[in-house]
Amino acid sequence: MPLPGRPAKRACMARYRLVFKGAGMRSYNIAKRPLWVLAAVLAGSIHSGAVAHSAAPLSATIAPTELQQRDNSLYLALGEYQGLSQLMEAFVLAIAVDERVIHHFERVDIERFHQMLTLHLCELTGGPCEYTGADMVEVHRGMRISSAEFNAVVENLITAMQQQQLSVSTQNRLLAILAAMQHEIVYPQEQK
Repeated sequence: MPLPGRPAKRACMARYRLVFKGAGMRSYNIAKRPLWVLAAVLAGSIHSGAVAHSAAPLSATIAPTELQQRDNSLYLALGEYQGLSQLMEAFVLAIAVDERVIHHFERVDIERFHQMLTLHLCELTGGPCEYTGADMVEVHRGMRISSAEFNAVVENLITAMQQQQLSVSTQNRLLAILAAMQHEIVYPQEQK
C-alpha cells in the first residue's frame, strides 16, 4: 500500500537556511512540560520497552499478526501519516535555523531525510509503515554527534511539536521512544 508523500526531489539544508536567515528562532514556554520528562529525555535516561533496540527494522522482528495488534494510539494521536509528515517538515525547518546542528545536515538530501524519518516514526509509533532504511548506528556513523547536539535536536523536535499543537502527553510519549535511541546516535566518547 503506497503511502502519501511528495514527489522526490533533491534539496540541501543550505537552501532552507538561506530562506530563513535572519528570521530568528521563536521562543516557546516549556514550563508546562513536566521537568522530569525534560530532564530524562535530555539525559537519555528514559527507556521504552516499546522500542526495539536491535539493528533490524521492527517489521523484521515482529510477526505480521503482532504488527497488526500493536498499539497504534500514538500514531493516531500524531495525526497518522499526514500528521507525522507535517511534524517532520516543521522539525526540518527548525533544524534549518539552528546553528548548533545545521552543519550535520548541509549535505543531506532533505526530501529523502524527511521521507525516511516520517516512515521510521510511523513504524515506531504503531503505524502501518515499514521503515527500510539503515539502523540508527549506521546512519550516524562518523558524524561525531555530541550530547549537546543531540539535546539541540530534541529542542527542535519539541519546538516542532508545539507548533503542531500536539498535547503534552503525546509529545512525552514520542520523546520517550526517541530518547531510548540516544545511545545509537551520540558519539560513544560523549556518552557517560
